Amino acid sequence: MTDKTEPFVHLRVHSAYSLLEGALTIARLAALASADRAPVLALTDSNNLFGALEFSETLAEAGIQPIIGLTLSLTFATEGEIAPGGDIRGPHADGRIALLAKNQQGYANLMRLSTNAYFAASESGEVVTAMADLASQAEGLIALTGGPEGVIDLALADGNPELARARIEALHAIFGDRLYVELQRHGLPQERAVEPALLGLAYDLDLPIVATNEPYFASPEDFEAHDALLSIAEGSYVAVDDRRRLSPEHYFKTASQMRALFADLPEALDNTLEIARRSAYRPLEGMPILPPFLTGGVATSALAETEAAELRRQSEAGLTERLAQHGTAPGYDANAYAERLAFELGVITGMNYQGYFLIVADFIQWAKAQGIPVGPGRGSGAGSLVAYALTITDLDPIRFGLLFERFLNPERVSMPDFDIDFCQDRRDEVIAYVRERYGAERVAHIITFGKLQARAVLRDV
Repeated sequence: MTDKTEPFVHLRVHSAYSLLEGALTIARLAALASADRAPVLALTDSNNLFGALEFSETLAEAGIQPIIGLTLSLTFATEGEIAPGGDIRGPHADGRIALLAKNQQGYANLMRLSTNAYFAASESGEVVTAMADLASQAEGLIALTGGPEGVIDLALADGNPELARARIEALHAIFGDRLYVELQRHGLPQERAVEPALLGLAYDLDLPIVATNEPYFASPEDFEAHDALLSIAEGSYVAVDDRRRLSPEHYFKTASQMRALFADLPEALDNTLEIARRSAYRPLEGMPILPPFLTGGVATSALAETEAAELRRQSEAGLTERLAQHGTAPGYDANAYAERLAFELGVITGMNYQGYFLIVADFIQWAKAQGIPVGPGRGSGAGSLVAYALTITDLDPIRFGLLFERFLNPERVSMPDFDIDFCQDRRDEVIAYVRERYGAERVAHIITFGKLQARAVLRDV
């Protein structure tokens, strides 16, 4: 990375986690970077950190230093200038800014900024970060001005250099020497039109410039397919002119191609390395933080013992009731059930999952008490006798020959995962109950990522 003959690092890469925008899997990014012998690569997906940990682990395994970043949609409008529904009034149009984590504090602030933007999202689903929030979470972050879709470029493209200067001065006041004026060259008319003014602002305010490429796909041959992806994202069609378009140059260029492209601005190339040197943090996979059941706060060993005792009490009482109602499976007696229950409880408490079982049992029992239909059980969780005793499931695993080890196995540590089906019309009541009981800030939906299949793509384009 100290070789001055190759002064370029990609700092504005988008993966497929830039939903309906990026077309590069993280594995593909790692392969492209490895093929170019890139020492460093930065991920700046749009408004989210979905791929951060996967990117960090994959790049590190490939021997490449990962930098975690974020492309944020930013507004300079004050709260009073935001109309109901989230639309921005006045000249403060949306634009983008790119942020890179230089240390652990910066990464924590990236998470806060992304989370806050989604919490404050308008009814239209528009995710926008206010300047006040950016200013309060700027520590440990390096900022790039965002390129052609950035807040500075857009003001210049609108013929408003005064607004552009006011915006860049506001960003400079927040980030100081951590602000870089971003230059991109994809052959787009708007890039050529604003570059002289961008350079003028940078030199006038003594701000460093940096060259970026912002690839969304692997090669120029992928442009048409990616253009179709953008049209699908807008609910439009490929033939429609009035929609967002990129260029065939938004592909993953090699370092030599970028050096040739910015040969007249060697400092912009050098600064990609300077930013890489300033960014020395990557997130690591950690142990899960398990939620406590009985009391608030962080789980402790004393709480774990209390939860274990409570789980045992509820499980033994529940099994007694189940056997009184339904009896034992043919060929088994109550002692066999008690032995199976004791074995499962030992595994559950040994893996410290007792709180999880109690929490799941709590909201399922609540739902059933409210007359909300709940499925009898599905997936590997149906193999748990503890789950049957707690009425999480309604299937006797001994009667049906189901294995607990498919659900939890001390030889293969993994998080338990109950597949639970609630009545579609009343599932929101269950979610509301969990939020009220444990706090809205502690409850979240688990995201599922879908892929566009060929038939759906043909229909959409």
